[in-house]
Amino acid sequence: MLLRYIFAPLLKKAILENVQNLSVTQTNTAKISVVQDFKEITKMRLALSVVFSSVAGYLLGVETVSWSTLVLLAIGGYFMVGASNAFNQIIERDLDKLMDRTKNRPIPSGRMSVNTAFAIAAIFTIAGISVLYTINPQTAMFGAISIFIYVSLYTPLKTKTPLSVFVGAIPGAIPFMLGWVAATNNFGIEPGTLFMIQFFWQFPHFWAIGWFLFDDYKKGGFFMLPTGKKDQGTAVQVIIYTVWTVVTSLIPVFGVTGKLYLTPISGVIILFLGLTLIRSAFRLYKIRDAKTAKELMLMSVLYITLLQIIYVVDKFVRIWI
Repeated sequence: MLLRYIFAPLLKKAILENVQNLSVTQTNTAKISVVQDFKEITKMRLALSVVFSSVAGYLLGVETVSWSTLVLLAIGGYFMVGASNAFNQIIERDLDKLMDRTKNRPIPSGRMSVNTAFAIAAIFTIAGISVLYTINPQTAMFGAISIFIYVSLYTPLKTKTPLSVFVGAIPGAIPFMLGWVAATNNFGIEPGTLFMIQFFWQFPHFWAIGWFLFDDYKKGGFFMLPTGKKDQGTAVQVIIYTVWTVVTSLIPVFGVTGKLYLTPISGVIILFLGLTLIRSAFRLYKIRDAKTAKELMLMSVLYITLLQIIYVVDKFVRIWI
């Protein structure tokens, strides 16, 4: 009820402003619906991929699946990611105008007002923390930490230092472990391992993106590559962190990560996927062009997705057998 009185006037004003903006800035090619703008300001596809990671972490940690908790985790996780993305686009709205990839986003294109975006971000933040808190306080805490680091640290650092990727890897790695914390209300070696897997994975993934979108990022003044250039130094670091990603992915095979365990068969499958990912990293070192970088990015997405599926399937096959 309190949220209604706080945000209702702001949201009403923001919606009216957005409707006015829509009438002024309609393009000759097509009208982009309010629903589509909502999807874009919250980056729905990215948010759903993050929710997938959280759900995988939950299934790994839980003994008996609670569907209500799983739904709350998915909803709360989506709210938190959507809020982070909306705040990010508010902060970077002027820079987004400079880049081909982002100039047609809702705010820089004029289809959505800053007030509308802020209302969405604020409501999503409060709703996300509240929903995650109903699961357990630790889950809400890690969710809040994630959005704080992403918005307050990572976003402003992107135009100042390549180290922003290191900072951004922290909130990027939280979702996988968040699911385990939601399932167990405990942070230990198991969620810590899940965190490290996704933490190291962030680097080859985002450096590959930074490579093939280098010219566009340069227009916005973003420093995404570790050396600031598409050079041998960056390619070497891509290889190093790719290897670390694969190594951490295989640690559970050796039975040293508590309840998080992986059978040798699954370990062999992940090793094969890992070697394929490493091969893609070496190809970037050898060829160093945008096409190869994009291939590495796509391979990294395939790797983390299949890894999470394999981890979950491995656990439940062991239970059922």
